[in-house]
Amino acid sequence: MTPEEHQKYQARLWIFYAILGVIILTLVGGLGFRQIIESSAYAEKEKRQNQRRILTPGPRGNMFDRDGRLVVANRPQFSAVVHLSDESIRRAFRAEYLALVRDHRERGEKFRSRNLEIQARANVIQSYLDNINLMLGRDDKVEARSLSRHFETNTYLPYKIIDDLSREEFAILLESEPINSAVDVYVSSVRHYPYESAAAHTLGYVSTSLLEPREGLPGSDLRTFQSKGIFGRNGIEKFYDTELQGSMGTEIWTIDVNGYKFSDPIQRIFPRKGNDLQLSLDMDLQMVAEEQFDKYESEGALVAIDLNTVEILAMVSKPDFNLNDTSPSFSTRAFKEIEERGAWENKAIRRPYPPGSPFKLVTAIAALKAGMIDENTVFDCQNQMMVSGMKFVCHSGNHHGEVSLRDAIKKSCNIYFYNAALKTGVDLLSQEAIFLGLDKPTGINLPNETRHMIVPSKEYKKERHQASWYPGDTANMAIGQGFLLTTPMQMALLTGSIARNEVITQPSILKQSPKELVMRPAPRPLGLPPSLHKAVVEGMEKVVQDGDGTGRFANLRDVDGARIAGKTGTAQVRRKGGTIEHAWFVAFAPANDPQIALALIVEGKNLNEGHGGGTNAAPIAHYVLRKYFEKHPEDLRPQTPTIANVALP
Repeated sequence: MTPEEHQKYQARLWIFYAILGVIILTLVGGLGFRQIIESSAYAEKEKRQNQRRILTPGPRGNMFDRDGRLVVANRPQFSAVVHLSDESIRRAFRAEYLALVRDHRERGEKFRSRNLEIQARANVIQSYLDNINLMLGRDDKVEARSLSRHFETNTYLPYKIIDDLSREEFAILLESEPINSAVDVYVSSVRHYPYESAAAHTLGYVSTSLLEPREGLPGSDLRTFQSKGIFGRNGIEKFYDTELQGSMGTEIWTIDVNGYKFSDPIQRIFPRKGNDLQLSLDMDLQMVAEEQFDKYESEGALVAIDLNTVEILAMVSKPDFNLNDTSPSFSTRAFKEIEERGAWENKAIRRPYPPGSPFKLVTAIAALKAGMIDENTVFDCQNQMMVSGMKFVCHSGNHHGEVSLRDAIKKSCNIYFYNAALKTGVDLLSQEAIFLGLDKPTGINLPNETRHMIVPSKEYKKERHQASWYPGDTANMAIGQGFLLTTPMQMALLTGSIARNEVITQPSILKQSPKELVMRPAPRPLGLPPSLHKAVVEGMEKVVQDGDGTGRFANLRDVDGARIAGKTGTAQVRRKGGTIEHAWFVAFAPANDPQIALALIVEGKNLNEGHGGGTNAAPIAHYVLRKYFEKHPEDLRPQTPTIANVALP
């Protein structure tokens, strides 16, 4: 090779070296970029592929009544479960699948792999279940489709093969199953209601639903599998669901190439129990009220209030249902049965009724404040009077003669209140009812309070019914009929406002702390001078305390100092073929130092059948108030009895 040719060869060689060097540098640079710059991204991708997050619910908080008695709790539910990611289960699934494939091929039958996989899993799990059935004397079966859904969507969660083990069965399995068995005995938390149907609508019920991951939990970027949690669906369970909810637990597992977990979790946060609640309910009063409604198979509602704190002491709605029928699961049959009986509605806050004669107290207050009557005003009751050419009668055909305010309240004289309302006018009557809060929800800390209460006015009738207001409308309104609609909760607050001579609002279903009580809005003065307020209260006392008062069956004749002020009523509701009468009774006690107020309604059942507040509602109040003073004798101030004994019906 000549020198010239060698130089040319060397030059070409250096070009080759340069190209090779560039290639090597590119490879090294690329490798370095992948190893150094993108390593964290690949690690993150690997983590997402190889790790799974499992969410488990925390137990809900308990509820206690005002005296510390447990009214809503958690109880253990014992289950037999299979861990589908267990290695022995996986091997059994594969072996059973291959056996099924072989059998089909030997018989020359066509098959779909997916169907055989489903059948194989069901056969394996049924074999485990058969062993349990033999031990426990049961005959449970595996539902193949349910198992398949669980396997495909929640492989890492235990699959329940029996979810209602008794304590005895649980103990047998715990002793009998080998430690390394794929079958496990599992304890979960479900809701339990020790008082069964008592305060069912107030306490509310729960149902299960998939957990929603909360912010701040580790593994938010991982594929997540969640168990079902318990969520409030009505009553306190719903209103305070956030407080009652426990903090969910988290487990992060590493999985193998087949998607099964192995070893212990690499990270675990244990679930925590939710907050407990102390309710304002007094279960002694609640149970007495429930028993009295049940005694006569009565339907309706009752609300009792502590007048010092405006806390709810008892809340009844009938018909009701056993809360334990809703937990741990709510069957379609149970749901329909409750629906057919009309037992879903909390009538204390959901059902608006005509207030009937207890509204006469509002009529009296409006007339007294307007100066249209005073405590000595007398009207002549001759059983009927004409208003705009229409005949308006007193109740039960009574001729009360000349009657004063106190006796008009005692005897529930319609004629007196027709006259008082006509002198006062609908405008002032409506304004007073609105001032007392009868036109809007009370704001009770419970869900689903109705907004369908009505305080009528000229404007209301014109807008709603496209008609003018007539004096006859005012007369009807005076006695709690016509367009008026209120709830038992509103009537209880109204009664408390009259008792205290100030308008009380914002009832609470939770027991209030001293700090919360101080922060409550101050009540507004009712606006009645003491002498006029005294006249109204004395009239209400006569309703109960006098031997011929309409509410005499509420009297606590043998409890010294327990003077009760009350008002009976009968509200008529038109139905096809006649009317249904609902019996009202409202009261507070002691009359001279009010501590408790209540309102209750007992619904009539039959058309055109008499159903009075004095005979159907007042006796229930009698037993509730008796129980209250048995528990709080310090609230009584002994006074000299002034009436004859009255026997309860």
